[in-house]
Amino acid sequence: MDLASLIGLIGAIGMIVGAMLAGGGLGAFIDVPSILIVFGGTFFAAMYTAPLPVFLGSFGAMAKTFLPPVKKMDAMIERMIELATVARKDGMMALEGQEVPDKFFEKGLQMLVDGADEGKLVKQLNAELKAMKVRHEENQGCVKAWIDLAPAMGMIGTLVGLVLMLGNMADPKAIGPAMAVALLTTLYGAFIANVLFMPMQTKLEGYTAYEVTYRQMVIEGLRGIARSESPRNIQDQMAANLPPKLQAKLEAA
Repeated sequence: MDLASLIGLIGAIGMIVGAMLAGGGLGAFIDVPSILIVFGGTFFAAMYTAPLPVFLGSFGAMAKTFLPPVKKMDAMIERMIELATVARKDGMMALEGQEVPDKFFEKGLQMLVDGADEGKLVKQLNAELKAMKVRHEENQGCVKAWIDLAPAMGMIGTLVGLVLMLGNMADPKAIGPAMAVALLTTLYGAFIANVLFMPMQTKLEGYTAYEVTYRQMVIEGLRGIARSESPRNIQDQMAANLPPKLQAKLEAA
């Protein structure tokens, strides 16, 4: 569980709801037509931006904002160095069946066991890395659609409310509900875009950048093993991507 995401979301919503309660209660801020225009309209318009499997799959990606995959770079480097030592001592076949932290690492290691040279290894793993980036970009494109479309739907709702209000000026009872639609749709659109989905997109982009760096380090380590480089050289090359504290931890180990 990513506590920063959870606490941030709850805190932001809590501050807004607290201000609403202080102003007289939540009832004034709940309007069914406004909810239908903004939440319903944004949902279906966002669906329109991507193929259905991509749109539905994006919700699983959104969940990773709170439950990100845990991959520790320092632990991966330590395991890579152990495998490099095994390969130099006993040959590539000794890597068969060795435990590794993730599927990407496992696939690359199996390629070495199967006799793939450095060029083929790098080409295959870079292709998988590129495919991962494309998948992430598609999911994040759906998240961005919510950010772009929710305020637009809020503006549409505002215009609908104004038309209803101006068309019923002779009826004072109709002015209040129409004005509520006009104002609350703008509020809902801003809430969806800025409280829910914009921070989510930023977090997912950060996770993608981390995953890309992680996989690039795996590729670099496996290349070192394929070239029969010394474990020390492999460690130094991979550790260059780590912050100073983790570098010092590896040096001490």
